[in-house]
Amino acid sequence: MDSSLVSPFPSSPSSPSRALPPTAPLLPETSRAAAAAAGSRQRDVAAEAVEWQEQQQQEDDEGCARVVVADSGAERSGARSAPRPWSRAELPTLSPRCRIPGAGHSGSEPGQRPGSPRDPAPEPAPSHLEPAACPHHPRAVEAWLDDNPDFARSYFVRKATREMINVWFEERVRPVVSVDRTSSSRGVGGGALGHAGATGAGGAVDGCRQSPPRKISASEFDRPLRPLLMEDPSDGSLTFVLGTEAAAPRSWSSPRPHAEASDVPGRAASGCVMAMATSVSAHGVGSSRSVSGERERFLELVKDIACRLDVVTLCHRILLHVNQVLTADRCSLFIVREDSSQERCLVSTLFDVSLGSTPEQARTSWLRLAWGKGIVGYVAATGNGVNIPNAYQDPRFNVEVDLMTGYKTQSVLCLPIKDNKGEIVGVAQAINKKGNNEGKFTEKDEREFGAYLAFCGIVLHNAQLYEDSLLENRRNQVLLELASLVCEEQSSLEELVGRIIDIILSFMPCQRCAVFIADKDSPNIFSRVFHKSLEVPGVAENTSQSESQSHPVSFIYAEFVMKMLTLLNIPDVHCDNRFNLPVEERGNYRTKSLLCAPIQNRKKNEVIGVCQLVNKLEEGAGEVRPFNRNDEQFVEAFAIFCGMAIRNTRMYEAVARAVAKQTVTLEVLSYHAIAHEDECAKLQTTSVPSAQSLNLLDFTFSDFGMAEELTAVGSLRMLLDLSLLQTFSIPNEVACRWILSVRKNYRRNIAYHNWRHAFNTGQCMFTVLVTGQAQNVLTPLEMLCLIIAALSHDLDHRGFNNSYIKKSDHPLATLYGHSMLEHHHFDQCLMLLNSPGNEMLSSLSVQEYRSAVGMIEHAILSTDLATYCKNRGEFFSLVKDGTFNLEDQHHRKLLRAMMMTACDVSAITKPWPVQQKIAELVASEFFDQGDRERQELHVEPTDMMNREKRDKIPTIQVGFIDGICLPLYEALSCVFPACAPLLSGCQSNRQNWEKLTTRCDGQQDPGAELNDDGLK
Repeated sequence: MDSSLVSPFPSSPSSPSRALPPTAPLLPETSRAAAAAAGSRQRDVAAEAVEWQEQQQQEDDEGCARVVVADSGAERSGARSAPRPWSRAELPTLSPRCRIPGAGHSGSEPGQRPGSPRDPAPEPAPSHLEPAACPHHPRAVEAWLDDNPDFARSYFVRKATREMINVWFEERVRPVVSVDRTSSSRGVGGGALGHAGATGAGGAVDGCRQSPPRKISASEFDRPLRPLLMEDPSDGSLTFVLGTEAAAPRSWSSPRPHAEASDVPGRAASGCVMAMATSVSAHGVGSSRSVSGERERFLELVKDIACRLDVVTLCHRILLHVNQVLTADRCSLFIVREDSSQERCLVSTLFDVSLGSTPEQARTSWLRLAWGKGIVGYVAATGNGVNIPNAYQDPRFNVEVDLMTGYKTQSVLCLPIKDNKGEIVGVAQAINKKGNNEGKFTEKDEREFGAYLAFCGIVLHNAQLYEDSLLENRRNQVLLELASLVCEEQSSLEELVGRIIDIILSFMPCQRCAVFIADKDSPNIFSRVFHKSLEVPGVAENTSQSESQSHPVSFIYAEFVMKMLTLLNIPDVHCDNRFNLPVEERGNYRTKSLLCAPIQNRKKNEVIGVCQLVNKLEEGAGEVRPFNRNDEQFVEAFAIFCGMAIRNTRMYEAVARAVAKQTVTLEVLSYHAIAHEDECAKLQTTSVPSAQSLNLLDFTFSDFGMAEELTAVGSLRMLLDLSLLQTFSIPNEVACRWILSVRKNYRRNIAYHNWRHAFNTGQCMFTVLVTGQAQNVLTPLEMLCLIIAALSHDLDHRGFNNSYIKKSDHPLATLYGHSMLEHHHFDQCLMLLNSPGNEMLSSLSVQEYRSAVGMIEHAILSTDLATYCKNRGEFFSLVKDGTFNLEDQHHRKLLRAMMMTACDVSAITKPWPVQQKIAELVASEFFDQGDRERQELHVEPTDMMNREKRDKIPTIQVGFIDGICLPLYEALSCVFPACAPLLSGCQSNRQNWEKLTTRCDGQQDPGAELNDDGLK
């Protein structure tokens, strides 16, 4: 026999039945045992389901489909019996896989029934059962909950915990993270996402927690908004400021189905209609049919204005409805505004509206009423409505309006318009009741008028908010456009300020916008003035003039703001008694309202100009109005952007002028730096002696006694003997001009770092290449670059070292961060190589030229002993270990650097008489620098720069040889054994200097100070 059970999740009577078929497969014994051991939370859900089912059955006579499932006893016997209802004692527990989200399974949980035992860990439901076959399968449970939303909502409201809500919120606000919630224990306040230590699959939860919170998400802008950038149809450029048609929002006032109306207006409309209908019924006016008709008519009026967001159109429709409801002759509506002094006033958005009038006709009459004055002002100030049978008998009535309009006012009904917070946003006024009742408004009119205005206040407030949002959006567009102009246009101040004025006038129509530019170097307070006038509304005329006679009033206020650094907002300048203003004689132009703000450079806290707006125009009417607080805020923001723009443009103009001056200076220097043609012609025709006759192949070479002309001839001989002119197709004329130009760019008043030192360095490099046999391993391009670098490595030397440049804040220290002199020498070398007639590298390919310039730069920078000290350790180690490889490009680069240093300090290897003379020249130059340090920098120079300690020269020289020269020449002799004379000459001079140290008082650490010039 077989017993039946009723499913704990019956189908809702109002939804299709999801009852499982009676032929569902029987559950195995193990599955039933696992179901019996489920947690108390699952039993609670089932119990709630049965209770809800019983309530539904009491309300509905229709039965629900039941699923018959065999129990364990019947399963063993195999017998079947008729279906019977499911008793509460036989409630099965939900399978763990049927758990609703957020339900726990271990320990005591919120919502657990008192006295329920702690449930053991549930076993998973059999995986072989299909969703349709198992009533406890998650899909079956979810399907049943989908069909019974009332129960799901009720259960969630009563049983949901904070953790469940947090999980729900996390999964929808944060990125979806796969988390195994069944594997984490839950307690009070805990959960898979409820505590910091919980981790999901692969630690994804922690990763989500660590992501920074976003204040706004891009998904919030997925709605179809207008694009930020639009194409200007006039010139095709992108702009933030949209045109009137492009920027216009979609029409909210167009006819739409009533179902699309907002819920809030609908409820408000119903409330107002019910209030009006109750009022009418209470006074016994008409039958129930008339009440229904009044309600329907009122509802139609409300629907007509519910979706209108344009303030003017909305006010016009409201007044037309008031005319219809009250049968009044004229109606007016006043909006609460704030003037420039932040005092409230009443402005007639539409005045004297009658049946058949248009918004354009009603806007031609514009009035501004003081707060608390007159009937309208009294109603606005007190919040109480008035019903006046005879206006002329009321002392609050202002007769001037009738005199101005020619209309006679008799009866007046005036009520305030309030928003949902009870704040007064406007005042509506009906004039001259039509029909019977002696032209007076009745109490019924008051009630109907008040009920209608109650809704109008909400709609008007919404329309004003929408209007403010459009205005704010427009203002943001203007500020973005100004910001883009600051970044884009910097070449011309005139064009920049002109475009800024165009943007301002498009946002805030006024008769004139002017920008006054101050210049402390100018004899006048303002050096330049840019302004644009709207003499005729809608037509802009560009003018630019600096004469104060054109607009004297504007200049007076601009000078005042310039000196006082304060913003001015003048409603009428001719009522301002601070100045004796002159008479303006420019046709119909007359300055009335004026807004003026200073333009400051906040970085330097100085005023760089003044921006000014004159005569704000009322849109549509063309009348002059005073500027308000919003205008002040906008002009202040405009002044900030204008200040940045002017500052950037001035900087750009200064840089452009500096570049132009530099170009002219370079042209002048290039002319004077290049050798004269007669010198070049003389050198070209001079017979070039051999290298042997000039003693250029000897390491002991000395230029003492050699004529100046022979140094240029000797340089040309080096290029010829290395076959560099033939290899690189360098014309003889170009080579001669370049040599003479290099010689000309060394300063003659420098004791040591002059052309003679450069020639000696070049001769030593030539000797290393030829006599030292380095040319056998170096390429022709490398040899050309080394000769060029050796002759150019001290171009335009100033007679002082890098240390002095840093201490004195020399401009070279600003140009270069390190190796200042060496960088300057390279720049001078490159300038000469690129000068007309000196293009020694013109025949090279692009790749060869790039490589040659890099090698020349590296060679010249290597003459800085700071760079040498960084590189020598690696070179010495490679040579000592026998791992130096000429096939390695990095090793070759190190070798070229060491060769440059060896040639630069080669004076230490010369014969002793030559070495002594050179030491005197170096000491003389160093002593001159020491004198300048003492006089200009007020510092005590070091020993080698101190003229008073010249007796320490031998000791300094010994230290220099031991610390710099000997290790270098030892390593170089290992690479090129033929360069051994350099090492022997250095060793010989050390012995001679050491003999002289006995005459010096005291000893000094030989490696205490280093210099790239031979003395320490």
